[in-house]
Amino acid sequence: MSCSVARPLAWVTVPTSPAASGFGPIGDTAPLSLCDREPHVPADRLVAEMVPPPRFDSVRFGTYIPDPNQPSQTEAVRVLEGFAAGLGGAHASGAGKVRRGFLGLGKGKAPKTPAGPRGVYLDGGYGVGKTHLLASLWHATPAEPALKAFGTFVELTNLVGALGFQKTVQTLSGHRLLCIDEFELDDPGDTVLVSTLLGKLVDAGVALAATSNTLPGKLGEGRFASADFLREIQGLSAHFRSLRIDGEDYRHRGLPEAPAPFTDEQVTRAAHRTPGASLDGFPQLLDHLSRVHPSRYGALTDDLKAVCLTDVRPVPDQSTALRLVVLADRLYDREVPVLAAGLPFDRLFSEDMLNGGYRKKYFRAISRLTALARDAKSLVEPF
Repeated sequence: MSCSVARPLAWVTVPTSPAASGFGPIGDTAPLSLCDREPHVPADRLVAEMVPPPRFDSVRFGTYIPDPNQPSQTEAVRVLEGFAAGLGGAHASGAGKVRRGFLGLGKGKAPKTPAGPRGVYLDGGYGVGKTHLLASLWHATPAEPALKAFGTFVELTNLVGALGFQKTVQTLSGHRLLCIDEFELDDPGDTVLVSTLLGKLVDAGVALAATSNTLPGKLGEGRFASADFLREIQGLSAHFRSLRIDGEDYRHRGLPEAPAPFTDEQVTRAAHRTPGASLDGFPQLLDHLSRVHPSRYGALTDDLKAVCLTDVRPVPDQSTALRLVVLADRLYDREVPVLAAGLPFDRLFSEDMLNGGYRKKYFRAISRLTALARDAKSLVEPF
């Protein structure tokens, strides 16, 4: 199967039988298959793509709609607008410093780092709009896009893996702002790695903004924990101001319940009648994800207009579940509807998973897949 992508990619494709879904050709459009895609993403693309995902291209502070019952949401917007405005001066490491002898001032000295915290941490449950606010901060910061970086914790660790630690420090040190979405606190090794990286970047004058997941065993209802975050980054905590954002998951605020799954035949017909849709059996897709590094899941979804899945069933183990969480995040970022047949999305993960250390990741995945299932409903209804 040949794949057309908007950005340069090296593709290795493995033929997959179209009969995998159990149905032959139905419409005029032959669907794509995620299982046919094995993208190899060069390191320079990883750097260039450290911008807010497509879903957040047009978000701004003015498009964030605070819940009138949650004053902390309005306050967070006010504080973040001020934080962004304060990043408009010279880079704190001395970019734009006075040169020797300029205007008779003698030896040039780098400006002092601005007073107050050089970082903000958005503390709140899933679905309260933290990523919307983080992306709005990126857009509002008065600097060229090349001087601002935005990525998830996983994408940042992948960048270190691709470039090496010192090269990553060198690459990001000239930035005005680094935004980290979904800072992972459940892997001690990666937490130490990224905390060390952030320490180097703070020393270079880079401003920081972050949201995070909670530590394993911290099972507060829908809450991420600023105390956990600040403790884990240890020496960096003084650089962060914590902004608590209360509220319920906006994806379910006033919306109908998630649509019931369709039949395999309905999903297959919709895939064949939807240009740019993919069609895969859910078990086969989970197996394929084990052979593709999670850093490539975004490229895996390039140019897709919809993802159609048949035979959705419980996720068999935690490693597979965590890979599915990453795919759900990338699909949600790109607003790719997900049409599914089989088990409802709220039954993907076992009770043990939903009560374990990664529970908030799984609830986030359920929330996001449910939202994408609503978006996909119209693909079936006309037929």
